[in-house]
Amino acid sequence: MTGTTLDDYTDRYARRVRGMTASEIRALFAVASRPEVVSLAGGAPYVAALPLDAVGEMLGRLAAETGTSTLQYGIGQGTLDLRERICEVMSLSGIDVSSGASPEDVVVTVGGQQALDLVARLFLDPGDVVLAEGPTYVGALGVFQAAQAQVVHVPMDADGLVPEALEQAITDVARSGRRAKFLYTIPTFQNPAGVTLTDERRDRVLDICERAGLLVVEDDPYGQLSFDGEAPAPLRARRRHGVFYLSTFSKTFAPGLRVGWILAPHAVREKLVIASEAQILCPSAYAQAAVATYLATMPWREQLKTYREVYRERRDTLLSALTDLMPAGTTWTRPSGGLFVWASLPDGLDAKAMVPRAIAARVAYVPGTGFYADGSGAGNMRLNFSYPPPERIREGVRRLAGVMERESAMREVFGPVAGGSGRRQRPGADAPGPDLA
Repeated sequence: MTGTTLDDYTDRYARRVRGMTASEIRALFAVASRPEVVSLAGGAPYVAALPLDAVGEMLGRLAAETGTSTLQYGIGQGTLDLRERICEVMSLSGIDVSSGASPEDVVVTVGGQQALDLVARLFLDPGDVVLAEGPTYVGALGVFQAAQAQVVHVPMDADGLVPEALEQAITDVARSGRRAKFLYTIPTFQNPAGVTLTDERRDRVLDICERAGLLVVEDDPYGQLSFDGEAPAPLRARRRHGVFYLSTFSKTFAPGLRVGWILAPHAVREKLVIASEAQILCPSAYAQAAVATYLATMPWREQLKTYREVYRERRDTLLSALTDLMPAGTTWTRPSGGLFVWASLPDGLDAKAMVPRAIAARVAYVPGTGFYADGSGAGNMRLNFSYPPPERIREGVRRLAGVMERESAMREVFGPVAGGSGRRQRPGADAPGPDLA
């Protein structure tokens, strides 16, 4: 008798399906959403900070007054009204007419995730190489794996992507006979590490990629969520050729509307539209109108300030709690914006193996293994501070610290856990916690 499988279609799937794996973040959502669990795991914005009454009235009027058009099919590139508003938003970061930004070169997408998928569809053949920071956004890893590409990670430190390491990675890939198609980077308030590429390094990274003929895919969901002064100008504001700029309204307005965009080199725009139409026909006309109306009629710049204040307070709460409560040997990054802190555990602890014990203690985080294509990062965890209120953040850290202390005590008695602690990845890790007060 031959072996059996729960999936009767295993031998029928396309080869690309073999590279698909479940997101570690999504797998945690079912338990992390329970009210008794303090979730430091997700990356959800605090939408309760929006003026929900006013937003609700706006959405109601939109359906009542424009429903015959906004509830209808639209065009594949997205409405001109929204594309013009997007250019207005980008101009706050320095991406404007002087740097080649135009509504004609903006393609509206279903969130930033579809933007990533479209770029992958256009540029990645099976076996191609994508260079990406290590660690990097788990959703991007899923897209690249589905495209049957290989991800080569480039190390970071406290100042972001290391230019010398990027040069070495480009050289190593070429020597191996493979082809690197583009650099995928989140240079500002990086997810998951929280670090930001310095001004000086931004120009060096662009120069390196230009010399190597390497495209740059800049993902910028968090650039407008700066806590300590203005964020550095995006890569796309510095170099118009060879740089694809991706962003979304999920972190600055409402993720439930699923509206993002790509600013692409002009020659690529039409191909992006064709690829998008093949996927979805057109982005939601109603969601686009909702975002455009929000930008046209509501004080969205003031709302950005509100988000920054809320998230700054929660970041400070998390950093203070880590300093007060984390066991010796724990280190972490200190983000100047965005939504995440990246923590490195004391030697011997395995963040992935520890997840069940943390859930039992009613606290959730994302182990670092989800942010590496090769599954490394077991000595790390990503902590989110945007969603829980400050008192819950501190309670979550207290619970997490207790789990780590028990894990360390067990290790002293029984030795390392099965599977080992994995490599500790420490991009931009500060000095040990107590020195950060």
